Amino acid sequence: MRTMRHNVAGDIVTIRIPETDADLREFMHWARNKPELALDTETTGLDIFRPGYRLRTVQFGTEHEAWVIHYERGGRFVEAADYVLKHCPRFLIHNAPFDWLVLDAHAGTSLESLAPRTTDTKIKATLVDPRQPQEGGIGTGLKPLSALLVDPAAADTQGDLTAVFRSLGLTKATGFSQIDLQHPVYNLYAGLDVIYTARLNPKLDAEHARLGVRPTLVQYEHEIAHMCAYMQRAGLVLDLDYVDTLRTMLREEEATHNLVAARYGVESANSGTQVADALLAMGETLTELTDGGALKVDKAVLLPLADLDRDWQRIGARTPNPLAEAVLRAKRAGKWMTSYADKFAANVDASGRIHPTVQTLAARTGRMSITGDLAAQTLPSSDWMIRRAVVGDKPDHVMGSVDFQAIEMRVLAALANVKRMKAGFCDPHPDPEIYPKGFDIHMYTARLIKGRDATERDRKVFKGAGFGKVYGGGITTIARQTGATEPEIARAVSEYDRVFPEIKRASSRWQREARGTGMVTVSVTGRRLPLDRHRAYAVVNYQCQSAARDVLGQAMINMREAGLLDYMKLPIHDEIVFSAPESEAKDVAREFERCMTMDLFGVPVVAKADLGGRSWGSLYGADF
Repeated sequence: MRTMRHNVAGDIVTIRIPETDADLREFMHWARNKPELALDTETTGLDIFRPGYRLRTVQFGTEHEAWVIHYERGGRFVEAADYVLKHCPRFLIHNAPFDWLVLDAHAGTSLESLAPRTTDTKIKATLVDPRQPQEGGIGTGLKPLSALLVDPAAADTQGDLTAVFRSLGLTKATGFSQIDLQHPVYNLYAGLDVIYTARLNPKLDAEHARLGVRPTLVQYEHEIAHMCAYMQRAGLVLDLDYVDTLRTMLREEEATHNLVAARYGVESANSGTQVADALLAMGETLTELTDGGALKVDKAVLLPLADLDRDWQRIGARTPNPLAEAVLRAKRAGKWMTSYADKFAANVDASGRIHPTVQTLAARTGRMSITGDLAAQTLPSSDWMIRRAVVGDKPDHVMGSVDFQAIEMRVLAALANVKRMKAGFCDPHPDPEIYPKGFDIHMYTARLIKGRDATERDRKVFKGAGFGKVYGGGITTIARQTGATEPEIARAVSEYDRVFPEIKRASSRWQREARGTGMVTVSVTGRRLPLDRHRAYAVVNYQCQSAARDVLGQAMINMREAGLLDYMKLPIHDEIVFSAPESEAKDVAREFERCMTMDLFGVPVVAKADLGGRSWGSLYGADF
C-alpha cells in the first residue's frame, strides 16, 4: 500500500494507492458501510467512444480519505472497483455525465445503474451561479470552486500536474494517456479530486439553503442530464460513403469561392484586412470596428452586403456584392469541412456512429448546447448538406423532428401576461384565408398595427421587432437582419410597444426586482440568472430563454415517461430530433407532439412534428 498525505484547508488528508490483493481487500472493507462516496475517474482523454480509449483509474473518497484504484492493471483491481461501484448506495460526482459514460463503456457499471444513485456537484454549483470566469463568475470547474469554497490552495494541484506533463515532454492533451500510472503527482491529483468533491457538496448545500434554490430544480436537472447521457451513448449513425463525398464537395466549394475572391485582390478569405480593403475599393461603406480598431468584416457585416439574411436567403434589399458572397461561402465551406465532415471521419466509432455531447447547462439561462462530434446548434436552419450525413438508427428507420411553434413569443406572452398576444394564441380557429398554414403571431402583429392590408414585408419587419424584444437586439442589428431601414425598424419597435405595452412594463419590473437582489433575476422555475449591470435590458431575454428551455425539459421528461427515449437522438434549441421505424413513424410523431403540448400560464404551447426519409437532411430538402 502506498500512502500519501496532503494538507486540505488545515486538515491532513490521506490518499491510499492499493498495490496487493490484501490492500484491495482493505479498500473493499473500508467502502462496505459507507452510505455515500465521492467518485471520479482518470482516463486517456475525452473521446470516450474512440477505439483505443482507456480507463486508467477509478477513485473513491470522503472528506478525509481517498483510494485510487489502478483500473488499468485489470484483474483484482477491476473486481474491487466494480464491487464498490455496484454496492455503494450513493455517489458524489463532479460533472457526472462524463464519468457515467466512461464507466458504462469501459467498466462493469451501466449508466442506468449509476445515474439514479448520483448527486452531481457541478449541477448544484451551476444552480448557484451559472456564469463562467469570462462572464464574471467563478466557473463550474472543480478546482476553482474548491479554491473558493473549500481550500484556497486547491487549484495548485492542477498546476502541479501540468508542470509534470511539461517536464516529461507531454502536453495536457497527451499527458493523461502517457504519464506513468505510478507517478506520485498523478495519484495525488486523482485522490484529491474526490476529497474536494466530498467537501464541496455540503458547501453547496449551504449555498442552496441560503439562496433558496429549489430541491425539485436540482432533481429535475439530474433527470435531464441522465436523459442526455443516454442519447450521447446511443449516438448518431453516419452514412460514411456520403461523408467521403461531402469532404470532397466542401474542398471544391472552398476552392471555387476563393478563386472568385482572388479576382478582387483577396488572397485569403480569412484576412480581414484584405477583405476590408477590397470592399472599400468596390465602393462599400464599412463603419463597425473590432476591439483592436480594425474594420469589421465578419458574417454579420458581410451577409447584408451579399443581400442574404441569417438563413442565407435573398433579402431583395440591394444588388449582392460578389466579393462579400464569395468570402462568406468560402469561409463557410472551410468551416463545415473542418468542423463537421473531417470531424465525422476522425471520430466515428467501430459501429459507424458519432457521439455528440449534450451540455445540459451550457448557457447562463440553462440553455443546452451540443459539442464534441457535432455542434448541431450552429448549423444553418435551412441547409441540408451536413445533416444529410446522419441517418436513422436502422435500415428501416426514418428521421423526424418535433419543434415547438413560436415558443419564444408564446413564453413572452405568458410571462409578461401580454393580453392581445395571448388572445391571438388562444384563438382555436384562426381565419384560414389569413393564416393558411395555421396561426402566425408575426402576421397577427402586423395586422394589429398595419390593418388588414399588412404585407409579407410588414410581417418580416414586425417579426424582427418581436425577436428584438425577446433577444435584446438593437435597432441596427434588427435592420441588418431584416433588410429594413433603421428608421423603419425604430417605428416598428415603437408600434410594438404601443400594442403590447405589457412587455415594457414586465422588463421594468424584472429589472427593478433584479437590482434589489444583487442583479439576479429568478426564472419562473426558480433558476437564478445573474445579469450584467450594463445590460440589465437583457432580463427579458434571460427570462424567456430560461423558461423556454424548461418547457423543453418538461417535454423531454414527458417523452421519457411515454416510452420515447429510445427514439430520441438530440435536443437542439426548441426541437427534438428522432429516429423511428417507418411503419410506426406517424404514431411516434403524434406522441412526440402530445408530449410537447401543454399550457403555460394560460398560453397554449404546441408543437409540430415533421417526418423525413432515411437521413436527417431529408427534413431540409435532401433527397435521401
